[in-house]
Amino acid sequence: MAEQETLLDQEDIQQRLREVQALLDKHHLVEQLVHRQEENRHQVEQGEDQRANLVENLVHKQHEAELRSKLDAMHSADVAHILEALPLRDRLVVWDLVKAERDGEILLEVSDAVRETLIEAMQPQELVAAAETLDTDELADLAPDLPAEVMQDVFRSLEVGEREQLRAAMSYPESAVGALMDFEMVTVRDDVTLEVVLRYLRRFDELPDHTDQIFVIDRDDRLLGTLPISRLLVNDPEIAVAEVMNTEPLVLHANDEAEHAAEAFDRYDLVTAAVIDQNGQLTGRLTVAAVLDFVREESEAEQLALAGLREEEDIFASVMDSVKNRWAWLAINLITAFVASRVISGFEGSIEKLAALAALMPIVAGIGGNSGNQTITMIVRAIALGQVQPDAARKLYRKEMGVALLNGLIWGGLLGIITWMLYHSFKLGLVMTSAMTLNLLLASCVGVAIPMLMHKFGRDPAVGSSVLITAVTDSGGFFIFLGLATLFLL
Repeated sequence: MAEQETLLDQEDIQQRLREVQALLDKHHLVEQLVHRQEENRHQVEQGEDQRANLVENLVHKQHEAELRSKLDAMHSADVAHILEALPLRDRLVVWDLVKAERDGEILLEVSDAVRETLIEAMQPQELVAAAETLDTDELADLAPDLPAEVMQDVFRSLEVGEREQLRAAMSYPESAVGALMDFEMVTVRDDVTLEVVLRYLRRFDELPDHTDQIFVIDRDDRLLGTLPISRLLVNDPEIAVAEVMNTEPLVLHANDEAEHAAEAFDRYDLVTAAVIDQNGQLTGRLTVAAVLDFVREESEAEQLALAGLREEEDIFASVMDSVKNRWAWLAINLITAFVASRVISGFEGSIEKLAALAALMPIVAGIGGNSGNQTITMIVRAIALGQVQPDAARKLYRKEMGVALLNGLIWGGLLGIITWMLYHSFKLGLVMTSAMTLNLLLASCVGVAIPMLMHKFGRDPAVGSSVLITAVTDSGGFFIFLGLATLFLL
């Protein structure tokens, strides 16, 4: 009987990770001892050398067996988490100890960046064997990362129907419902009784995951409705499916945006939804598990985009790979920082006459950048949820400028009072308040404008937004503060 996998919470996972790392340390220590033994072999008698090697090999195998046992008892998602948390050398050691029949599941669970390192370490025949353990929809997710020759072998190993399903799933963009749909589902006709349906279900070893409803189709595979499991269980078995089925279920089209589907799942508390083609034929179903994965990946991509990262990065990636991922927005940031420095250099005379300006101007820029990032985060989230329409821009500008004005008067006034108390200059305090308020107004305008314009032109509104807002509020804050100080204080 197969060993049961253990489901772990976050604290348990971290404990298992520490245990795995401890075993890996022992594993590497024995390897070093074996290496030293081989180097010093000429200094040791032959019999003693063999006995030492035997002991070290036994210890080495014991550590491997203990590691393998821990991995076998863990869920594939937890093994994936541990692989992501290990440096490349240790990751490959652990990967070699994972059972071959679990390779496909774990490859689906790890991040894209880590998946690349694991696939590079596998032989083509290992990749083919791992792919053959997956369902068609899962294989479609993995296919873009597999070498072309491996995919050709996988295609040849599939049945005709599975090949067509795989081609269909791979034909849709990643952001479409068709790329996320599942082909495993239960279908029945509307003219059979519930008793017939129950007998049909008993023929399954187990139902597909998240089966909360059965799809009712005609002879041409057109969707007629759905039969919720709850209705199947509580109604008279002699009643026909047509009498109790839901004739107006929520349906999705394969070309629909996955983002809109996720909103529907959230709004209507769905577990599954039928996916149909342009002819109304049932082609698959979308499950809440697939939707959650999509939402999680989109959220992670948005966080990376806000920081100016082009793609998900393996934390143990090589230096060059990390540099390539980060250089683009760092270059833009360098240019904007240079612009900010030129703004400051234009007021060198003012700073020389009033040294307090050098100490105070970072406060204006820093608060403005933080306020702008708050605005951008709110607008990007609203766009992602479909809450922002093109005609709402004017209202958003008015609202955010009102928030910025009130915050500027409150916090700018507080900073103005503190500045007055520190430097005994009422005018300097007034300049501080004015500069703070104006920079917050600037941050609010730009915080709305950047994501709205990117969305209007079909770009991801999150990409580099925080970098751009920081650039504007830095240069703008310095210019406003130093400009006002020059006009009214010098």
